[in-house]
Amino acid sequence: MNVETTIDPVEFIERLRPALESRDSQLVTAVCDEHWTCAQIATLLSSENRDARKVASLALSLVGCTSCLNDIARQLKDLDPMVNQMAEHALWSIWFRGGVPKAISLMGRGSRLIDQRRFSCAIESFDGAIALSPTFAEAYNQRAIAHYLSDNFVKSVKDCRRAVTLMPIHFGAWSGLGHCYAHMGQIEESLRAYQRAIDINPHLTCIVETIHELKSLT
Repeated sequence: MNVETTIDPVEFIERLRPALESRDSQLVTAVCDEHWTCAQIATLLSSENRDARKVASLALSLVGCTSCLNDIARQLKDLDPMVNQMAEHALWSIWFRGGVPKAISLMGRGSRLIDQRRFSCAIESFDGAIALSPTFAEAYNQRAIAHYLSDNFVKSVKDCRRAVTLMPIHFGAWSGLGHCYAHMGQIEESLRAYQRAIDINPHLTCIVETIHELKSLT
């Protein structure tokens, strides 16, 4: 099917309805792969049909690729809170798929190790993921988290910077950068990073509150 072919929003929803009602993500993926490209689904993100925007975000969380990230990020400012949430979920899902399969596996292992507070082992896993996929932005972001939780803010800053260089809309990495600078006492740098985060995703309530707190200190 040609990328420019327009998808009818109602038909799109109806084709996916059985998979959605059964909560079968594999079936959602199969239906999308059979009928539409990621670019075509992304066009529905700007549809006047609110349900189509929601379902498109859900579909892209499963089949989306980096080429549609900017379109999804714009939905973080949609007037519908559910569209915001689904767009955010889609972004994280695509970010976590941003490397070769082995790198994705290593990053998943590293994330689990963070949950277990085994930070040095987690960092080793992220090192491996990055070696396999040097442009894997989320691997840098996850390694930044491990460094941050190890109180190594300098290394965390370096990885956050690398993540946002590779993925400028990564509000999570911008937030992490703000956290690091705040801990390092670099308040102006922290505020700039936090502001970048909420410019991308205005629904980061904790970051908005932190900005107000930091501004009260300056």
